[in-house]
Amino acid sequence: MTYENIQACAEYIRGKVNGTIPKAAMILGSGLNSLADSIEDAVVFPFNELPHFPVTTVQGHAGRMLVGTLEGKGVICLQGRVHGYEGHEAAKLAFATRVLWALCVETLVITNAAGSLDMEAKPGSLMAITDHINLSGLNPLIGINDDRIGPRFPDMGNAWDKALTEKLHHVAESLSFPLFSGTYIMVTGPNFETPAEIRAFRTMGANAVGMSTVPECLAANHCGMKVVGISSITNYAAGMIDSEITHTETMEFGAIAAVNLEKLLRGFVQYIA
Repeated sequence: MTYENIQACAEYIRGKVNGTIPKAAMILGSGLNSLADSIEDAVVFPFNELPHFPVTTVQGHAGRMLVGTLEGKGVICLQGRVHGYEGHEAAKLAFATRVLWALCVETLVITNAAGSLDMEAKPGSLMAITDHINLSGLNPLIGINDDRIGPRFPDMGNAWDKALTEKLHHVAESLSFPLFSGTYIMVTGPNFETPAEIRAFRTMGANAVGMSTVPECLAANHCGMKVVGISSITNYAAGMIDSEITHTETMEFGAIAAVNLEKLLRGFVQYIA
């Protein structure tokens, strides 16, 4: 996924959009189809029609880019994403983020579905990501660095923008629902984790576990974008309670969490667009 590929995709999008490209973007995980469908005056790009763009195969991920307005504010929404467990190399996981950068997006909101490592953060709740641990082995910055995109050794001390995350909490408070904060740990998947792994992750200080998001955050910081993250808590992780974890269950609780997440994003867009 070269610089030229990134620019070619961005140029294709510019050619199809009338007017100014929005400065804010959102990557929407599972359960947020209703929010994507409510984007007004949307120009819609199926992933498979965008030059060089990787295509998702995951159930619940529509695989579309929408450029339009939300609550009167310009925004780009990616309805779905690709994952390492689908067989994509790390560079492909960052391609969409780098295309957003080439479109001059300044702020990226990343959402995901995650398992809770905290008994207080129940399935159906939301967690603002304040830090992350990358155990996936996937890093899109590996390889020869292209200085046109970003520096060889980007700082990650404020990977999840603290000021914007505070505004996110302010919006949640105004909407009268809890928004937890915590560290997100990424694993490769696609299997759910073992109880022993979850015990280890809790010891490391993780609060939620998932299979995405970190490569996008790394790429966005490398490009100089501000990043905010929100996890929809879809289940307790393995060993937390005496219950089997299923994809169906995660989809069901993801839909519950999506109700508040949609409200949160509608309120938050006022701060970033």
